[in-house]
Amino acid sequence: MSLLVKICGLSTRETLETALDAGADMVGFVFFPPSPRHVSLELGRDLGRQVKRRALKVALTVDADDATLDNIMDALSPDILQLHGKESVARLRDIKQRFGRPVMKAVPVATAADLAVLPGYAEVADRILFDARAPKDATRPGGLGAAFDWHLLENLELKLPYMVSGGLDAHNVAEAVRVTRAGGVDVSSGVESASGVKDPVMIKAFICAARATQDASQELSVR
Repeated sequence: MSLLVKICGLSTRETLETALDAGADMVGFVFFPPSPRHVSLELGRDLGRQVKRRALKVALTVDADDATLDNIMDALSPDILQLHGKESVARLRDIKQRFGRPVMKAVPVATAADLAVLPGYAEVADRILFDARAPKDATRPGGLGAAFDWHLLENLELKLPYMVSGGLDAHNVAEAVRVTRAGGVDVSSGVESASGVKDPVMIKAFICAARATQDASQELSVR
């Protein structure tokens, strides 16, 4: 199975085009004002049109209410809703039923105890995204450039597809995939020259490194 590569927090036409040209499978847009990567509905609409189905459009939200999600659906028409807050299993179910889109639930990880929520989310979510747990004083739950202990996922038994994020870059993505056996990787701050400022060269390098990881795994399986 191909490794899915997601570039998140895109906010300009140039960097979006770079991600698409380089072969990103998913492109993420952040609709959360405290984030330096937040995009307005108007910009989200413009960037969404640019994608032209060359990749899956992912809308990242944090504990968004129905009215906010309605506006995002109208502007971006996302293929996937990424829920990065403290949404309950019941809330996930409500969102899926109301908006008719696959849901990817972000699960913050710091210790093995954080994985206890998986059985509940796995009943409803279409995909899990493991991210580093943010510090208590953080103003947002992700995109902080911190990694978690990937070895916590080594013996994970999860039938649901899952991705890993948090502190990834072109230099460590191969190790992250090797340890976690994740089917996808998600990067944001790891392809930025400054907070919220995506770097085209870093985007290309990350996607290239992720693809090389996939190619190496396939070569080993053939031997």
